[in-house]
Amino acid sequence: MADLLKEAPLTSVQVEALVVMKIIKHCSQSFPLMTTGFLVGMDAKATLEITNSFPFPASEPPPSTDTYHDNNNMSQWAAAAPRSKANAVYQTEMIKKLREVNVDANNVGWYTSANLGNFVNMNMIENQYHYQKELNERTVALVHDVSRSSQGSLSLRAFRLSPAFMVAYKENKFTAESLQKSSFRYQDILHELPLQIHNSHLLTSFLHTLPSSPSNPTTTSIPSSLSSLPPTDNLPSPLHPNLSTLTLSIDPFLSQTSDLLLEAIESHHTELNNHQYYQRSLAREQAKITAWQQKRKAENASRALTKQAPLPEDEWQRLFKLPTEPSRLEGMLNSRQVEQYARQVDGFAAGVTGKMFAVRSNLLPEQIE
Repeated sequence: MADLLKEAPLTSVQVEALVVMKIIKHCSQSFPLMTTGFLVGMDAKATLEITNSFPFPASEPPPSTDTYHDNNNMSQWAAAAPRSKANAVYQTEMIKKLREVNVDANNVGWYTSANLGNFVNMNMIENQYHYQKELNERTVALVHDVSRSSQGSLSLRAFRLSPAFMVAYKENKFTAESLQKSSFRYQDILHELPLQIHNSHLLTSFLHTLPSSPSNPTTTSIPSSLSSLPPTDNLPSPLHPNLSTLTLSIDPFLSQTSDLLLEAIESHHTELNNHQYYQRSLAREQAKITAWQQKRKAENASRALTKQAPLPEDEWQRLFKLPTEPSRLEGMLNSRQVEQYARQVDGFAAGVTGKMFAVRSNLLPEQIE
């Protein structure tokens, strides 16, 4: 049965509402610093059910007087927490105690916080590779974007590393030749799974019993049975129109995302310049090797005329050292991050553009016929 579950690929992720609330609370309290935690649950055929979550214990770096670097160090420590030995022991002990009380205690992944989609980096790749390779193959990484969630819509996404990337990362083959042979692209690094939030029947029934107008608690009466519940057709809608969606001002998150997009593009150009420098260095060394080989062949030809023993022609391997080709993994991650920012800019600009087109007759001067 376990072999059949492993052969069936994961198609969706189901998260309990309590887990979502715990992740939101943990990430919001530590914002803007990065936070991480681990997830437990069970694997039900093609759906990964997440039933509980726990934050990793906070480990503080050595103190210093620089506040800016202190925040960066704390974020780096939090990003590396899922694969640290101390947290691995803590996770094992927590799962052991959960099994003692007969609770779903299978390791199903980890979660992390993000700010405007800046989660595609080496820390996430190493953490997810650590989970998929060593702890459990069928694990996911939940990414909660605190900034985007503050706009009113929850931003919670589930990712896995693709099988092709797992093989390439294990072999550490991210050269231009290997990527060209395997046709591996930056879009193939992460695979996003559809995510749905699940409420128990008891919680759903409780939500239906909540009053629609909590401002007047004196008139609230809890029904004694299901038959005494009022019909849902006559209940007023709990959601009221939000007039702030009609404002024509540009979203402030759009400018921040644009700045992050420019920084990611600059990082991409830096990686591209490093690869071009490698190509120039390789061309210079190859030119030196070719000149040395031609000179050695001419010497051996003159020595052959004088009936002398020829000199070895493979000494160039000892005299010259070819530069090592840099890994293209950083460049691929930057490309994937640029794509993430571009999609966010498209999403932010779509709402503003739609409202501009809706009222453009009032913004543009009347055309004189």
